Amino acid sequence: MASVFKNYTVEATTGGATLYTVPASTTSVIIGLNLANKTGSAVTASVQLGTVYLIKDASIPAGSALSVLDGKIVGETADVLTVTASANTAVDAILSTLEQS
Repeated sequence: MASVFKNYTVEATTGGATLYTVPASTTSVIIGLNLANKTGSAVTASVQLGTVYLIKDASIPAGSALSVLDGKIVGETADVLTVTASANTAVDAILSTLEQS
């Protein structure tokens, strides 16, 4: 079984941007997820794994960041992680995973 650490990034949108899809024949241990507000105003952000919210409408002050995870989450093949923000191009997201296939 091969194990590889990887990072994925996306700029959140109001319609929900796909940050990550667990590859075929892979289990992914999500070990970190940070959101950064790039604007001069407060914004809100939500993160979902499939239809389950990890956070919903969390406020991120201007120029600040939010660490979404307090522990690890396991993603199974084809699970999709999406990030939604209250304003387009306001929030950058970075995800750190350990993929095992």
